Amino acid sequence: MATTIHPPIQGKELTDPPSDGITNLRFSNHSDHLLVSSWDKSVRLYDAGENVLRGVFNHGSAILDCCFHDDSSGFTAGLDHTVRRDDFSSGKEDILGRHDAPVRCVEYSYSAGQLITGSWDRTIKCWDPRGGSGKDQMLIGTYSQPERVYSLSVSGNRLVVATAGRHINVYDLRNMSKPEQQRESSLKYQTRCVRCYPNGTGYAVGSIEGRVAMEFFDLSEAGQSKKYAFKCHRKSEDGRDIVYPVNAIAFHPIYGTFATGGCDGLVNVWDGNNKKRLYQYSKYPTSIAALSFNRDGRLLAVASSYTFEGGDKPHEPDTIFVRNIHEAEVKPKPKVHPTPQ
Repeated sequence: MATTIHPPIQGKELTDPPSDGITNLRFSNHSDHLLVSSWDKSVRLYDAGENVLRGVFNHGSAILDCCFHDDSSGFTAGLDHTVRRDDFSSGKEDILGRHDAPVRCVEYSYSAGQLITGSWDRTIKCWDPRGGSGKDQMLIGTYSQPERVYSLSVSGNRLVVATAGRHINVYDLRNMSKPEQQRESSLKYQTRCVRCYPNGTGYAVGSIEGRVAMEFFDLSEAGQSKKYAFKCHRKSEDGRDIVYPVNAIAFHPIYGTFATGGCDGLVNVWDGNNKKRLYQYSKYPTSIAALSFNRDGRLLAVASSYTFEGGDKPHEPDTIFVRNIHEAEVKPKPKVHPTPQ
């Protein structure tokens, strides 16, 4: 694939980063506020545009995931099995409830007004955060999964659940009695992340094998003929392939192109429709743990944070970069058709 290498500018480095591994970061849907969760037991709210830390909640154990509720409050998932809502404007913390094992991921559906949590206890749970205090009033339902939940993604009323064992379950949040679709990842090895397309037609899956699969919900022969997988975050050295896990996928909200981040410290931008890589940014200090575009796609937040894929060893400090995005980096290039002779 033809690729343009961006000049070696990694972006603006945010002050006061977490002191241990970054587990996720998310931009708000309403502003340039950025929510960051970490193994250092904290969840932080930044104004990424102003490079200001707006607030910190410190909890009793590692925070494995986070997502926004509104512009000044967010949900967190913890190693202590707990699901929380942290309100940075009031400084108040609410415990929505718990799982029976660490809670790996949280997603909020604005369409359904529900929080969805996925746990290593092999369940997902749906919560109504508008309910009264106490988990019995907030918990809508608990749904068994074939294995430990590794990643969730929501698009409208559709929920995609990726678990260990390469299982993929697709649900309609309006009827959670059973999955709409039960699939197996087309990638051969462990799933690291799943993200729905902005247009709601499918989802992308990244795995530890340095590959991404592009999948579609339409089960017709024509629909399934569109799916494909491609190699990324790999390099050849001394005649052998070195493969890096794909930790993060983030879709551009305007153009539908997407960025991938790997343990090679690289961020690539892809045009999925035309099956081309648009950009590769200069290498970051260590593994890319998470990525997020802001609401209009002008900014990309990058978590450069070692994910211990090589074991416990000295590594660069955890850092959050926010880079300004130029249209040429993310806008699909038109197909060039040969001129008739």
